[in-house]
This record gives sequence, structure tokens and C-alpha cells, in this order.
Amino acid sequence: MKPSLLFLLACTAVLALGARASAPEEPKALVQKVQELAQKATAMAKDAFSRVRESEVAQQARQWLSDNAELAKQRLLRLKEHLAELWKKTPVV
Repeated sequence: MKPSLLFLLACTAVLALGARASAPEEPKALVQKVQELAQKATAMAKDAFSRVRESEVAQQARQWLSDNAELAKQRLLRLKEHLAELWKKTPVV
């Protein structure tokens, strides 16, 4: 679920239009406003990508746990049986 580059470009264009509407008379102010909004958009995009990456890692961890849960149960059962056999072989003092 990664946002597309086209979507990000469209958001940047909307931000630029908003900046132009708020400062139509001064080009330097417009450039500064667009830069500020672009920095905010970049920070928001980085945050979104970070969240997506974190959720992908969490999903992989859940998958790994579910895949290996049965194997862990089998190994614990074998260990329990092995300990029971050793317990029976231990001489009583």
C-alpha cells in the first residue's frame, strides 16, 4: 500500500497553487511558500513511507510467528517426552 509518485506530484501541485493564491504579488514570497509547503509535504511523505515500512515489518513478523508456531509446539512436545523418559530413568535415592 505505497502511495504512487503521481499522487505525490498532484499533492505538490495543489500545494503550489495554494501558495500562489496566498501570495500572488511577490515571486520571492511565493517561492519561499512553495519551498515551505514542499518541505512539509516531504516530511509527511517520509512519515507515511515509514509507517508503511513498519506495518510491512510487523506483517512479516506475524507471518513468521504463525509459520513457526507449529514447529515450536512440536519441538516442545519432543522435549517434554525426552524429559519424561529421562525422569523415568533417574534412580530413586
